[in-house]
Parts: sequence; structure tokens; C-alpha cells
Amino acid sequence: MSSVLIPLPALGFDPTEAAIPWKVLSERGHEVTFATPDRKPASADPIMVTGKGLGLLKYVLRADANGLAAHAEMIASDAFQNPITYEEAARGAFDALVLPGGHDKCVKPYLESQTLQQIATDFMASNKPVGAICHGVLVLARAQTANGRSVIHGRKVTSLINRLEMTGYHLTRLWMGDYYRTYPEITTEDEVRTVLASNADFDTGPGSTSRDSMQAPQHGFVVRDGNLVTARWPGDAHTWALQIDEILGEQ
Repeated sequence: MSSVLIPLPALGFDPTEAAIPWKVLSERGHEVTFATPDRKPASADPIMVTGKGLGLLKYVLRADANGLAAHAEMIASDAFQNPITYEEAARGAFDALVLPGGHDKCVKPYLESQTLQQIATDFMASNKPVGAICHGVLVLARAQTANGRSVIHGRKVTSLINRLEMTGYHLTRLWMGDYYRTYPEITTEDEVRTVLASNADFDTGPGSTSRDSMQAPQHGFVVRDGNLVTARWPGDAHTWALQIDEILGEQ
């Protein structure tokens, strides 16, 4: 059994991107520890849970049935209800790091946390398994080695891609403004690309937007580079979680 750290923002994490890896890894015998800024249970982005405000688009944009069911199980678990702080996580000993995403602006303290970035730097330096999805890849992009470069400089990755981010924004901007633009001045993909050794190290994946599931993981897309595995959006979450479990099994 491996110990897995999943840091979350106080508010605004994506329910699917947190709950699916928790469920998959827990069911396979790994011990999951959550970390939050204040040792209080985190809260998911309510729009991604309820679909409120999305109109008819809620059936496309909010978490699907698999994500919602896993989220309901996760928030009732002892692990979720009893998180540690980011600082305690930095002093702890874990075998793997999992970084979910979330796009509401309240996730910025999580994405910008120097403590989490240092945790990411330490994991990458130790070559321990690291998984990041969607905006969670920004934690890695901003984490730096001693030479000032990002820990993913020279690695092959993906993240939330421009096509998905801008589609969500354009579909909802008339009544939700820039809700889908965490950083209106730059997209997630564009920021991640700025820290890579080569533009070719970023893989946008296939054009399909089908969501994966445990029954159809082939619909998901991830990029694996050694012990690092990254994914684009909630539709890749099952494939991503299964790949993290596979890496842990190889340890």
C-alpha cells in the first residue's frame, strides 16, 4: 500500500478531478491523505456539482454521473473530513502526489501556493509519482528547481487545453462573464507552454470530447513521462487515476 497526498483548495476544486483519483486509488488499497490551507474540509466548485447557472449546458459542462457519485462518496469519507494543512503535508512522508484542478477564481491561492510548489519540487526531485490534471498542472509549471527552471522543463506534458478552456468561456460568457477564465490574461495551456523546453513537449491530445469511465478508459487521454502523468480535463480523470495506480504498482 502506498501513501498518496491530494492537496485541495479551500473552495473551488473540480469534483471529478479530486474524487475519481481518490476513489480509484482508495479502492486499490492506497492510503489517501487530503491537505487544505486550514485543516478544514475543502468545498468543490458548486457550479460543477449542481450545474446551477449553466442552463441546459449543465448536462454537458458540470460533473457527470460518475464524477458526482464519486464526489458524494469522497466528501463522506474520514480522509476527506480530516485533512492536514499544506505545511503539515510538506513535513510528511508520502509516496505520490496528486494535483486536481478547478477553474473558478477561488482556486488561485491553491495554484499560487509556494508551499505546494515546494512540495511539487521535492516530489519531482525525488522522482516520486506525480499526477496533475487540468489547472493542477499550473502548480508544477510554477514549481522551480534550484536553477530557476520549472520542474516540468524538459518533460512532456498536457494540461487544460485552449480549445476546452475557450469553448467553456465562449458558451457561457454572455451570462457568466469570465467564470471559465481563471486567469483572463493567459490560458492554462499557454502558461504551461512558456516553461517547457520545447513547444513540442506539450500534447493537446485527440479532438474528441467524450468522457472516460471505468468501463471505457480508452476515451481518456494522458501524457506519461516517467513517473509524471498529466491530463487535460475531467473527461480524462479515470484514465489518469488508473495510470497513477499503475505507476505506484511499478514502484
